[in-house]
Amino acid sequence: MKGNFFAMMSRMKYIERWALMKNTAQENVCEHSLEVAMIAHALAVIGNTRFNKDLNAEKAALIGMYHDSSEIITGDMPTPVKYYNEEIKNAMKEVECVANKKILNMLPEDMRESYKSIFFKTEEDEYLWKLVKGADKISALIKCMEEMNTGNTEFRSAKASLEKSIDQMELPEIEVFIKDFLPAYGNTLDELSNPNE
Repeated sequence: MKGNFFAMMSRMKYIERWALMKNTAQENVCEHSLEVAMIAHALAVIGNTRFNKDLNAEKAALIGMYHDSSEIITGDMPTPVKYYNEEIKNAMKEVECVANKKILNMLPEDMRESYKSIFFKTEEDEYLWKLVKGADKISALIKCMEEMNTGNTEFRSAKASLEKSIDQMELPEIEVFIKDFLPAYGNTLDELSNPNE
């Protein structure tokens, strides 16, 4: 297994998301993870610049990049199944933990410690993990908005559920991102390129 880590990571692009939903545009875990990493980084920067926090934005981005790595082994479990009840939810967490350990062990032993806190939550980074969870939900909300903008109503319930879930997180960084950046996701390329016209 030594040396297989990065080749395994490259397989995130083969894991399709939203498997039970009719999609106008497919999204894979690799694409989603990049977006989550960028948003998590932004949330930490917002925390630092707007709320005088001392958050490691780069670490937030790294956690975001790898947050769904276990799905290379487990696949993307649809949310209604994954969160059907506490027993299934806890079992899935255990399966994800085992998958993450297996992936981490694909690194040479002298590199594992540097990656461990990216794959497994530490007390020190607990707030960063909350921001990544928020970024994950924001990324999913963006997907819902994009699908609905094409006329695909399949994502209506998911959008409403995500909006409620994001609101319940009560994180000021997320509130700022939703207010300042989310509206632009509905803009056309011309509107994004020429905001003053």
